[in-house]
Amino acid sequence: MATTKLILTHEVGGLGEPGDVVEVKGGYARNYLVPRGYAIAWTRGGEKQIELIRKARKVRTVRDLAHATELKGELEGLRVRLATRAGESGRLFGGVTVADVADAVKRAGGPDVDKRRIEIGNPIKTVGAHTVSVRLHPEVQAKVEITVVAA
Repeated sequence: MATTKLILTHEVGGLGEPGDVVEVKGGYARNYLVPRGYAIAWTRGGEKQIELIRKARKVRTVRDLAHATELKGELEGLRVRLATRAGESGRLFGGVTVADVADAVKRAGGPDVDKRRIEIGNPIKTVGAHTVSVRLHPEVQAKVEITVVAA
């Protein structure tokens, strides 16, 4: 199988962080990573871009383990309410997305959370209390309680 060398521009679960150089199968690169903007082709000139991507990532990411632990305490202490359209039986029209969760956390007075770091697990399709996790650091994961109510 032919492999393609790429530079990641976004975090891709199970593959790497922005700025990482990875080798993946040609079809995965050509049909998924590059068209969605998650990666660019690796070139000698692209090596210079790696440093820029890593610098930009450093600015956005959580500074260190202590900061991640502090954010975890802040997130787990929040009471997050998310109002969305629901039917008579309490079933939602559509579902709750990671972008909805990130907006609800911000509105509840929490920190600005990158939606790519939110993991919902099972799709949220009913009103009530649900738990989502937020990866703040490779060693720190916060559990956030979200109450979904009918709007």
